[in-house]
Amino acid sequence: MRLDDQRESSNIEDRRGQGGGGGGGAGLLGLLLGGRGLGIGGIVIVGILALVLGINPLTLLGGAPQGDTQGETQTIGQPAPSAQPASEMDRFVARVLATTEDSWGEQFPREVGQPYQPPTLVLFSGGVRSACGEASSAMGPFYCPADRKVYLDQSFFDELARRFGAPGDFAAAYVIAHEVGHHIQTITGISDQVRQAQSRASKTEGNALQVRMELQADCLAGVWASAHTDLLDEGDIDEALTAANAIGDDTIQKAGQGYVVPESFTHGTSAQRRSWFMNGFNGKTIRGCDTFAARTL
Repeated sequence: MRLDDQRESSNIEDRRGQGGGGGGGAGLLGLLLGGRGLGIGGIVIVGILALVLGINPLTLLGGAPQGDTQGETQTIGQPAPSAQPASEMDRFVARVLATTEDSWGEQFPREVGQPYQPPTLVLFSGGVRSACGEASSAMGPFYCPADRKVYLDQSFFDELARRFGAPGDFAAAYVIAHEVGHHIQTITGISDQVRQAQSRASKTEGNALQVRMELQADCLAGVWASAHTDLLDEGDIDEALTAANAIGDDTIQKAGQGYVVPESFTHGTSAQRRSWFMNGFNGKTIRGCDTFAARTL
């Protein structure tokens, strides 16, 4: 992805070195099982944990409905002032975030009829405290709807490349764009509607709604990519599709336990994730990402 001439977003909050997540423990499991902001990174890291620890990934992926965090109040502490990106990876993340701001800043008002309010991206290492609770780096990247921030430990990209065979800068950019997709769902009210529906649904029905949420975020990442084809190198889309394939529920469950349990899926199959990313890339609109109206995924 050619980003050398792109601006860097100022919506970066650097909390590296502050800690805040501890060893994860109940905070991590609360985020995972409560579904609060569990994003593309969460599903990958759950798979990694299952493989490394030799446990059934369903133990971690309970698929519980998302908790309603809108009314929560929590003392988060005073974050350090946003630091100017320093490393090459810092600059890469800031530039990718800026591309999401630019494309959604133009397209969101046109389709939704209101100004786009971008999220803040929080860089952390080891652990972090968000309005959705505490998480360790094992959580992977996630979006918290309660404070409307994306949380990222950059070490996740190494895990994505080494353990899941999904290297490349565009695979990393896709991860960020997916989490921003969850932000789009929050500011359009989709997240609230889904949480309310999940609160009335059975566990299996709640999981099915969560799958549609995640596939919609994949589709929105595809819409973002379609707005920046001028920045793409040959093979970039393949990198995104490789990442999507690696983190499908079926692929992770097969690797972790040797078989799949479709009713436990919370993010969609590898084929579905690839398909909905491409639906967004080819369709180029938010309206085209209505996974909830789709009869088949």
